[in-house]
Amino acid sequence: MKRLTLFAATLPGALLLASCGSGYSTDGGTEAASTPAPTDIEFAITEHGSFNEPWALAFLPGTDRLFITEKSGTMKFVNTKDGTVGTVSGLPDVDYGGQGGLGDVAFLPREARLRSAMRTIYLSWAEAGEGDTRGAVVGRGNMICPTTKTCAISDLEVIWRQTPKVTGRGHYSHRIAVSPDGQYLFVTSGDRQKQEPAQDTSNTLGTVVRLNLDGTPAAGNPLAAQGSPSNEIWSWGHRNLLGIDFDSEGRLWEIEHGPAGGDELNLVKKGQNYGWPVRSNGDQYNGTDIPDHTADDGFAKFAINWTPVIAPGNMAFYRGDLFPGLKGDLLISGLKTEALVRVAIDGESAREVARYPMGKRIRSVIEGPDGALWVLEDGEGGRLLELRPK
Repeated sequence: MKRLTLFAATLPGALLLASCGSGYSTDGGTEAASTPAPTDIEFAITEHGSFNEPWALAFLPGTDRLFITEKSGTMKFVNTKDGTVGTVSGLPDVDYGGQGGLGDVAFLPREARLRSAMRTIYLSWAEAGEGDTRGAVVGRGNMICPTTKTCAISDLEVIWRQTPKVTGRGHYSHRIAVSPDGQYLFVTSGDRQKQEPAQDTSNTLGTVVRLNLDGTPAAGNPLAAQGSPSNEIWSWGHRNLLGIDFDSEGRLWEIEHGPAGGDELNLVKKGQNYGWPVRSNGDQYNGTDIPDHTADDGFAKFAINWTPVIAPGNMAFYRGDLFPGLKGDLLISGLKTEALVRVAIDGESAREVARYPMGKRIRSVIEGPDGALWVLEDGEGGRLLELRPK
């Protein structure tokens, strides 16, 4: 564990003003107004070791143990009180390569009150199929930690599969969010770089799905009458959704990668079609134009659109009191921007208000139990960083 005396204002290339010049509002192209960022947010950063292609992190409810997935298929944890690093057994076989491997990790917040040491764990990963195909899955199991340096997952079973499995190793998405009432799982299902299936609701590519905690389709989903797998879908017309979280009002938001331009932050609503690949404010990588969103195009509109892209890794709403100025705002981990991107929410509108440069590609950011921020750098040797007020 290494403590660094670093500040947002003194990191290389620090930006203490908002970088909103590339953001766009929901009316389909108006440039968003720039708002100065608070100048009193300074980070003291503590290092907690490095990891092999870390992808996601989550605290075990009711404990100080922070679990970290590594894309190649391993998982570790850090006791954030004493710095102990431990290993996790009982992990699934993953299809590692490209953007695929071990993905997200989630727990049930309500289990923080359990007297039992066992907790429910949800994992996502890329699973191989027949004929060089693969797809994302979500599994559920039990987590128990018999020693200070070891934890084990038992009874892990796949409870949801992205449908269908296809060729390629991109755009799995497979982020997991538990609803505020603790009753449902929301899972992001990317378009797997196939594009057109995102408009075809007979499959789950390019969608957000809403499930019961056991992985079955939740009652009240908008396409329930169409049968499986359409009965899993909550929204569709998405590309590569790498962040998903609920705000303080219980509303679901997601952030996704656009093509060449057009990263989007969306307020996710039941039964809405967000337009991909028919509409996007980005273009195809070969330069082919994709029609921009317009007010009358019939699709749900983004809250913010970024060109140039920020390349989001994940996102998390800040609910704590340790950084009072951040409360209610959204923090996005930036891969291309090598920054934490801060967004303020006002009703159904949103605006970028600040970027806090980190000097490395940032894969994930979450809030810890006491309001500290926990950040994962991307790639081999990606560090775990704890951010507190200076």
